[in-house]
Amino acid sequence: MSVFPYLVAAWLLLVGCFGVVRSRDLVHTVVCVAVAQSGTYVLLLSVGYQKGASAPVQGAPGPVVDPVVQALTLTDIVVSATVTALLLALVIQIAKREDTVDADKLDELRG
Repeated sequence: MSVFPYLVAAWLLLVGCFGVVRSRDLVHTVVCVAVAQSGTYVLLLSVGYQKGASAPVQGAPGPVVDPVVQALTLTDIVVSATVTALLLALVIQIAKREDTVDADKLDELRG
């Protein structure tokens, strides 16, 4: 088993989290959240990978790949797209009300 997919998943998560912490623009923050979430796709697919295994079809000879992991990955993609769309809708509403997407210039968001 290779460690490379796990390192890629950790790198994507770290890059996305670093982008969220460092960004001032709200659209950039949403994109960084999407990058961090894409690390979970790589992690789930690397957990379910088996060398030499075939597709999970009824009656397939030999070892097959776990279909639950593939279903979880597809669910993760749908959830990520929904979260990204919701966050972008919130950014649009903030831009309409405040005329800026710079997080430092938003007075009402300060505690």
